[in-house]
Amino acid sequence: MRRPRFFPRILRLPCPGGSRPKAEVSCCAELGAPSGFDPAARSSWRALWRPGLLCVGLMALLPALPALAQTVPTLTMELAAGQAEPEKVSVLLEILFLLTVLSLAPAIALTMTSFTRIIIVFHFLRQAMGTQQVPPNQILASLAIFMTFVIMMPVGKAVNEQALQPYLNEQIGFDEALDLAQQPIREFLFKHTREKDLSIFYSITKMDRPQTREDVPTIMLVAAYTISELKTGFTIGFLIYIPFLILDMVVASILLSMGMMMLPPVMISLPFKVLLFILVDGWSLLVGSLVNTFA
Repeated sequence: MRRPRFFPRILRLPCPGGSRPKAEVSCCAELGAPSGFDPAARSSWRALWRPGLLCVGLMALLPALPALAQTVPTLTMELAAGQAEPEKVSVLLEILFLLTVLSLAPAIALTMTSFTRIIIVFHFLRQAMGTQQVPPNQILASLAIFMTFVIMMPVGKAVNEQALQPYLNEQIGFDEALDLAQQPIREFLFKHTREKDLSIFYSITKMDRPQTREDVPTIMLVAAYTISELKTGFTIGFLIYIPFLILDMVVASILLSMGMMMLPPVMISLPFKVLLFILVDGWSLLVGSLVNTFA
């Protein structure tokens, strides 16, 4: 039996230049193509039947999607019957608590450490000098992180000695270790938190005024500490801004008296501000002053 002529035509690769043999033109007539069929127009047919076959195949797979969805593996955490012991439940809760803490680690590092004050001062310094993106944000953030490690090292050492190591050595339980770990952190937060900022949150929540520091919730203390750090950072940034602002005003007055009104004063004052910052050893002075504010 002779094979129909359109099978070889479908499997045949397109000819370069758009030319087609005469046999293919006759096949098109057999398939129902109109007389005088243009081989260039037949390429549009060939470009359409392949996406059509793909759409038909996808429509054929639609009824099988629910069955495929049921075969997808799922992960569940549950205790078997008869094994719901308090020890195993507590271990599971500790794992969930640890995962939660790890997911909130960036927020904790920003709000419960000295990072907030340092990064605000650095950005005020860059704006006051008018150096645009110098130093870059990555450099300022990295320097602020390392300074945060240095400043928070005593607090971390106290947490490690009082809570972490006894817990790892199975000398104390998880609840006791958590309470002991909060004490050095709360002392650091209380030292740099203003009572006015703390009273704001008590006014919002309508809670009774605490009699001692132990009565203050840690979450409320962290929120008040963040507001205090924002105010302190803006205060230090304002003090840093004043010398550079005075230098800009002096340069602008000199240019105006000389009649150079079209010359931007920032362009002239920028080298003098950089020179002034270098002469006073600005980075050492600034970093040392920031560290001493947490002493």
